[in-house]
Amino acid sequence: MRVLVTGSAGFVGSHVVEALEEAGHDVAGLDLRNGEDVRDGAVLDRMLPGVEAVVHQAAKVGLGVDVADLPDYTSVNAYGTAVLLAAMARHGVSRLVLASSMVVYGEGAYDCPRHGRVRPGPRVAGDLARGLFEPRCPRCGSPMASATIGEDASLDPRNAYATTKLTQEHLAANWARETGGTAVALRYHNVYGPKMPRGTPYSGVAAIFRSALEAGRAPRVFEDGGQRRDFVHVRDVARANLAALSGGAAGALAAYNVASGEPHTVGEMAAALAAERGGPDPVVTGDYRLGDVRHIVASPGRAAEDLGFRARIAFAEGVKEFAGAPLA
Repeated sequence: MRVLVTGSAGFVGSHVVEALEEAGHDVAGLDLRNGEDVRDGAVLDRMLPGVEAVVHQAAKVGLGVDVADLPDYTSVNAYGTAVLLAAMARHGVSRLVLASSMVVYGEGAYDCPRHGRVRPGPRVAGDLARGLFEPRCPRCGSPMASATIGEDASLDPRNAYATTKLTQEHLAANWARETGGTAVALRYHNVYGPKMPRGTPYSGVAAIFRSALEAGRAPRVFEDGGQRRDFVHVRDVARANLAALSGGAAGALAAYNVASGEPHTVGEMAAALAAERGGPDPVVTGDYRLGDVRHIVASPGRAAEDLGFRARIAFAEGVKEFAGAPLA
């Protein structure tokens, strides 16, 4: 199959290209690093003829710094996806695999001892400043236990990146309905691994920790380090994209969690990386970002059932490799 990968030189995109080529696909890459902008219809008109599927990885990532980032997130993620989908319609490309994200959920799932499964609202800045990080039941205020979240959960984006990733899903669903195309949205959980970008305010937490350790600094862990996440290795994510090429149904968007099924805390990731590199040990700061959520743990069952995708790289194995792997 002839496949166009947008963001092909990026962290996830470069691994996706490798996986597709190893599987025998004919891959074309589009990346801003090569002067090719997904927002440029002329570039797309040059590259899309003969393409049978698009794997859309190009995006501005991370939570960002403040509201000044809103125009860039909207331009790259929302407008760029709209331009791509319009070009796909012009050229009769009928299959899309979209890199979405767990951030579309907002907070994860929680169980209240009195009210069962509930979804808390955004955490209050005053609580966070006092070190009260755990959400409480929105109905009775009781402490809750975090639970795995499935794809049918209500969506509640809480920062610019999250909002534009959900916008991408909505646009892809519009395109699929109007063209009869097939769209599969892969909701990546916390992706890490070789070629991850160095730590910046737009990087994932694993890259921030890894960059600090490489510079001889202690990883700075926000809140109390107890935030639960699902860290999934980038080569597993690439395999999920490969599997998604044959998934979905015409005229609709199907969404899947892409996760390891093996949750760990942010503090555990920092400690594991520090141990592999011989220190320094992490420092728990109590700092917080208002756009962050407390716990988000995936249910990976639907991807296993529908796409045949199961993560293969265990946390200990992946962290051991990542601790010494080159960063981009």
